[in-house]
Amino acid sequence: VFQSRYDKCYVIVFARYLFCVLYILRKMNIVSTQLGNSLYNCVRSNLRWPLWTRSHFTYYPTRMGTGKRMNMFNAINNAMDLALDENKSALLFGEDVGFGGVFRCSVNLRDKYGSQRVFNTPLCEQGIAGFAIGVANTGATAIAEIQFADYIFPSFDQIVNEAAKYRYRSGGLFDCGSLTFRVPCGAVGHGALYHSQSPEAYFAHTPGLRVVVPRGPIKAKGLILACIRDPNPCIVFEPKTLYRAAVEEVPAEYYTSQLGKADILRHGKDVTLIGWGTQVHVLLEVAEIAKSTLNIDCEVIDLVSILPWDAITICTSAKKTGRVIIAHEAPLTQGFGSELASYIQEKCFLHLEAPVKRVAGWDTPFPHVFEPFYMPDKHRCLSAINDIVNF
Repeated sequence: VFQSRYDKCYVIVFARYLFCVLYILRKMNIVSTQLGNSLYNCVRSNLRWPLWTRSHFTYYPTRMGTGKRMNMFNAINNAMDLALDENKSALLFGEDVGFGGVFRCSVNLRDKYGSQRVFNTPLCEQGIAGFAIGVANTGATAIAEIQFADYIFPSFDQIVNEAAKYRYRSGGLFDCGSLTFRVPCGAVGHGALYHSQSPEAYFAHTPGLRVVVPRGPIKAKGLILACIRDPNPCIVFEPKTLYRAAVEEVPAEYYTSQLGKADILRHGKDVTLIGWGTQVHVLLEVAEIAKSTLNIDCEVIDLVSILPWDAITICTSAKKTGRVIIAHEAPLTQGFGSELASYIQEKCFLHLEAPVKRVAGWDTPFPHVFEPFYMPDKHRCLSAINDIVNF
């Protein structure tokens, strides 16, 4: 029995090194094959998989009529397939996109539509963004992939100062609508500081952009198709850990999800829980636990759209419950939860029973081994519910 979460982390570290040492000894024949295999398999089965790959959330699939069973990367692939088929001017490009992408979201699309429409780019995010703006400015449709959200920052100037402001600075004469950036983001279990960040707040401060985060296959397909059709440059942050988390019955036809609209996934009367992306599934699990163990009825809202965000749905729920908790993976300070909390306390102050509470990543670079303790998991969210109810 672990006395603390840190004791458990030390076991994870020890297990990792023991696993590596046994693997090397076995390969070098320093230990007998039979003994080496026995020890290796023991550590692999009893330590490595339960502790290293356990997700910090439970996935709650959505059912939306008849369709095809898809996980999120299948749904994204299907959305881009439909977009490329419908719009002959659409181009899909990015690092390794022609090969199917590191997450396989564009697999088989180059074979179907040709290397003139689906192709690889150099490893230069600034160039990818600049090229995408040029494509969209000529009237074509650009679907650009930034391979990891952590590497979107070299393209920050292009997206924020060029794409977002193009229509405004030309007095409406030109624009680069029909421009969509797909950006895998968030924790995945082993990404560390260069493959785990959630930078949505940086772009939420930029008028002229649309920023969305899907929670699953159905929403991912609808949001991507909506962004591709939208006349404004859009960024779709795709939580990497959800790509293969579970499957949903995704409608096979072309459909779009409304941009700027939040989804109420669970109705409640005591506490409003707000999240987006992966964190939505954490909050749904927390809501079930709170109801069964504490008899606290939580309302769960998926914000979906970061820019613009659905103030009406959020404030209506806040006024009903009087208590609001906002959870996100990005660091606490200046995370997008700060804007939500400020707005809610400004507009709903007289209806609140307690200050708005935020549960987020810590104000540190994203850790590797300590990732389970960085995440705003169900334990931290349940603690926040207990605090806000007993305020």
